[in-house]
Amino acid sequence: MEGVTQVQARISEIQSRFVHRPVSTSGTWASAAAAAGLTGTSSTTVSSAGPTASEDAVVAEAQKYLGVPYLWGGTDPTQGLDCSGFTQLVYKNLGIELPRTSSQQATSGQPVASLSEARPGDLLFFDHSSSRAGIDHVGVYIGNGKMIAAPQAGEVVKVQDVGSPTVIRRVLPQQAAGPSSASAGALAGVPYADLFTRAGARHGVDASLLAAVASQESGFNASAVSSAGAQGLMQFMPATAKGLGVNALDPTSAIDGAARYLSSLTKQFGSTELALAAYNAGPGTVSRYGGIPPYPETQNYVRAVMTEAETYR
Repeated sequence: MEGVTQVQARISEIQSRFVHRPVSTSGTWASAAAAAGLTGTSSTTVSSAGPTASEDAVVAEAQKYLGVPYLWGGTDPTQGLDCSGFTQLVYKNLGIELPRTSSQQATSGQPVASLSEARPGDLLFFDHSSSRAGIDHVGVYIGNGKMIAAPQAGEVVKVQDVGSPTVIRRVLPQQAAGPSSASAGALAGVPYADLFTRAGARHGVDASLLAAVASQESGFNASAVSSAGAQGLMQFMPATAKGLGVNALDPTSAIDGAARYLSSLTKQFGSTELALAAYNAGPGTVSRYGGIPPYPETQNYVRAVMTEAETYR
């Protein structure tokens, strides 16, 4: 995800200026934070007609607080933020009010069944305390298995691997969170429809084609592993996944990677059919034969994907 790179750059920038400065002794952090514009209010204009939040807006807002020190009970970024103070502030700046604590926030919005269905901007909740049952931590999902959170004392708001959330909640308005293209309706009932639609729009690939590839490759099984070693929903070989920077077993990452890969193959070979042949048999094989190779498996694969894609349109 492009935003993750931007987030990491933002971390380095803020940490180089602020992280090693004391928070509570002389107001150094407060003055530095104010100079950086971390006043606790956003430049986003909240319309009287309702929230202006969207997935991208939530991620961008969360990025603004990277490097802010953790402070238990903190709700003011010039002093420090705790985990729920951070998430409450991000959403408040976008016109959405959340309760104060993570356990209360975990009842907001709508449930998301699993991380594979999570979208950027969703809230991820955790139960980290073995001595006290219940939600005690929250972060903002930014995609590709990453979140932004205020972890604990001695640390700062930063990007982290998600791990295994206990609860996932979607608090964005449905129209802001979900795709609005015709493909979303066409793929109604198809597993991971929203991921196909968003990845397709991002990389200029038909979402129906992506869904058909997933169907043919794995039967929509995100944990599938073939006898040849291909992995996940889109059946990437480990070397291909590594080259693309893809986590083959994470549906969000795999679908985005497949969309990028198919987009590149289509540009390279000039047609969807040849791109599919290259996806199945390898670009080198398609180049060697100057077209779809004379392999029954590949020929049948191309026909099957093209036919199934039509049924989703």
